[in-house]
Amino acid sequence: MNPQTPKTNPLPTWHAAPMRVTAWLALGVLVGVLAGAASALFLFALQRATDFRTAHEPIVYGLPIAGLLVGWIYERFGRSIAGGANLIIDTIHDEGPCLPLRMAPMVLVGTVLTHLFGGSAGREGTAVQMGASLADGALRLLKLSGALRRQVLAAGVAGGFGSVFGTPVAGALFGLEFVVQGRIEYAALLPALTAAVIGDLTTRALGIAHSVYPVPGALALSPLLLFKWLVFALALSLGTRAFVELTHFLKAQGALRIPRLPLRMFTGGITVVVLWRLVGTSDYLGLGVPTILRAFSDDHLPVYAFALKIVFTAVTLGAGFLGGEVTPLFFVGAALGNVLARALGLPLAMGAGVGLAAVFAAAAKTPLALSVMAVELLGASLFPHAAIVCTLCYLMTGRRGIYSAQRQS
Repeated sequence: MNPQTPKTNPLPTWHAAPMRVTAWLALGVLVGVLAGAASALFLFALQRATDFRTAHEPIVYGLPIAGLLVGWIYERFGRSIAGGANLIIDTIHDEGPCLPLRMAPMVLVGTVLTHLFGGSAGREGTAVQMGASLADGALRLLKLSGALRRQVLAAGVAGGFGSVFGTPVAGALFGLEFVVQGRIEYAALLPALTAAVIGDLTTRALGIAHSVYPVPGALALSPLLLFKWLVFALALSLGTRAFVELTHFLKAQGALRIPRLPLRMFTGGITVVVLWRLVGTSDYLGLGVPTILRAFSDDHLPVYAFALKIVFTAVTLGAGFLGGEVTPLFFVGAALGNVLARALGLPLAMGAGVGLAAVFAAAAKTPLALSVMAVELLGASLFPHAAIVCTLCYLMTGRRGIYSAQRQS
């Protein structure tokens, strides 16, 4: 009897041969160029829209009409892409139909209009959707499918995220981490990292400059500091839960009580305008980057700033406006971190930086990606503190996050 060959666990496909690696690199470069170019166009348009709104604040009164228009367009032509980032997660898991190419231009225009008229939203959702839809379109053009598709879609997510924030390593990890809670898709590591790096290089080569954040000074770990970080993480987890639950609640109630998307967005637009007039400031409209930067140094930042940003963003996204959650969550985390740093005797820049990373890590269930993102944005001195608080906050927040389609490991 011939001895049987012992069974072994197969390695990921890109380990199989040099030709496989070359193919992965080529696909990663292609996806990265597409995602990076799309992010550059998006960021250019977004900056122009923000600048125009800042110089002409009365345009915010047009948000309900913009919502009515965008809602009608999405109701008429965008039903197949209404799931957004959740549609991408489902497609990666279930090998659904090809993501429509119109997802990229529609989400780009919709998000720019949201920001032009003052909606409180982010940009990562748009970049991720553009990157994934362009990656899927490239696969269809090249007549490639099967197991390859899952990895290339993850690369599209990584390329979009990494290029829109200028954080390629975090972008790669985000593309591997956000699909399944508690598990990293290592099979897509090479194409995701390639797409994220090439995407970032492409965006920068096209003249896009990213926000520059203050770099906190070094702070040595100690038993007392670890206790403070534990309290810090607990408070951040409560803020994260408030954001997640309020956003999901408003989305569910809005769809139940106002089934027509245009009317739901019109109503949401009116609500944002009323809130804007009540608070008497434009600080909570759009991305809110100036307030994020202010949180690193201003010990007079209003203690309620984070709560108002939660409400503005939950109303905007709950009504169906386009965008993402990352930058608003950066705002929430940095503002709440500022308040907690004052209360616990921590350096303001350290508290704001750790809060910025940890709130999104907990909301998106991506603690590793955000620990690394903190380093790429704020310097290596933040790493041990961000890693500790991101992990604690992720665990304390529970399973429910901003992406309802995420699977459990």
